[in-house]
Amino acid sequence: MSKDPYQIILRPVITEKSTMLKEKNREVCFEVDLHANKSEIKKAVEHLFKVKVDSVRTQIKHGKERRVGRSAGMTKTWKKALVRLKEGEKMIEYFEAV
Repeated sequence: MSKDPYQIILRPVITEKSTMLKEKNREVCFEVDLHANKSEIKKAVEHLFKVKVDSVRTQIKHGKERRVGRSAGMTKTWKKALVRLKEGEKMIEYFEAV
């Protein structure tokens, strides 16, 4: 693995849609490094969470223009990874340490 797994997986994405995918399809959603490829993401998830990954799908979410009064700026461009776990694997819980 060329990069540290903690630099590849940045944070979980917790939305209504990602929660639904987690319950129905055993898919977990993460924000990942913009330059990480699918095989690096798969290895990082397997290393960090000690689970077997079935497949990885990625999307690039382009930044949007936002305004506050006269000031205009851009939100950041980021990459989202949908990771499907193999059957029989334990589901990843985001808040296990709490």
